Amino acid sequence: MNHLLVAPPRVRVLVVEDSAVIRQVMVRLVRGDPRLELIEAVETAEEALRLVPRLRPDVISMDVRLPGMDGLAATRRIMAECPTPIVIVCDASTDPALRISMDALRSGALSVVEKPAGWPSGASSTAIATQLYIMSQVPVIRRRVAPVTIAPETMTPGMMPPEAAIRHEAPPPALLPVPRRLRPRLVAMAASTGGPQAFSHIVGALPADFPWPILLVQHMGAGFMEGFAAWLATQTPLSVGLARQGEALRPGHIHVAPAETHLMLGGHDEIRLSGAPPLGGQRPAANALFSSLTRMGGEAMGVLLTGMGEDGATGLRDLRRAGAYTIVEDRSTSIVHGMPGAAERLGAASVSLPLGQIAPHLVAIAAASRIPHAVSHADSHAESGTTGDAPA
Repeated sequence: MNHLLVAPPRVRVLVVEDSAVIRQVMVRLVRGDPRLELIEAVETAEEALRLVPRLRPDVISMDVRLPGMDGLAATRRIMAECPTPIVIVCDASTDPALRISMDALRSGALSVVEKPAGWPSGASSTAIATQLYIMSQVPVIRRRVAPVTIAPETMTPGMMPPEAAIRHEAPPPALLPVPRRLRPRLVAMAASTGGPQAFSHIVGALPADFPWPILLVQHMGAGFMEGFAAWLATQTPLSVGLARQGEALRPGHIHVAPAETHLMLGGHDEIRLSGAPPLGGQRPAANALFSSLTRMGGEAMGVLLTGMGEDGATGLRDLRRAGAYTIVEDRSTSIVHGMPGAAERLGAASVSLPLGQIAPHLVAIAAASRIPHAVSHADSHAESGTTGDAPA
């Protein structure tokens, strides 16, 4: 019997780019990768909207600054009418493009990469092609206008619900009672694919008087981190900034890991930045952040959100073993359940929560930590088996 090796089907790519030069670069980039197949390259969002339902691409490379309808509006229309994985390809050097790109992620695009600087060659072109290939494998579903798990009062103008908020599932359960004996002093959060939209939902729902510093790691191209931090600041009442070496932690401030730099906590509760080699291919790495907090034990909380791969799983496990309370995003809302799923398999999660329940749970923990009798009230729930588990 002959066993024929059948090559996997190539990923069908639609390129949307108004610049003739960059469009040709993208065409050559796609055609030069054996994993990809170019089905069409167009210069306007209107053309893309006409072609998507007919050609059914596996993935779309989307510019954001287009004549007529921009990439943000196009992303919203595509995700509402013909859901398709979208990779935003934009110029990281212009503020308007960065802002539109982040809003496009908020509206359903999966990732953002920097436009190629010249003819396709080298690592940057391979990275773009790999992003297109990987994101084509991510399942996406139709997005609607009305959110389900996010309360209307937490929405800001122009916000769209995450993929998770529109799944036809049973109503979310009542929020977990606060686990016993929690007295955290800071929160560490990390995400990869789908992270900007997840972070936007969580920190956008936190109150201005949220009492703890937040250390945040997001896997993203180096050119976008400053723009990401600036965009995130528009989504939340908390202050946001790129972390600086030696900076003191501030309550209610989000310290964002800079590009290509590990973010950690120093021995005197100050920001420590490191250019050490990537961990598991990532820098900044969630594992580096979580591991640096183990000395704090129960005074730290770790939150691991949607993302491809396994970064953060072992660090979160170590953090939980040290006595910290740890939260992972539930499969029902993760755009990619790789990182939180790996953490669950390692026993790193004190609790798994849908995206819409994470911020309310953090707020409830903050409120309980201010009120001594709230702990004993939570204990009574815990003893009846109605709360999430306490730190292991």
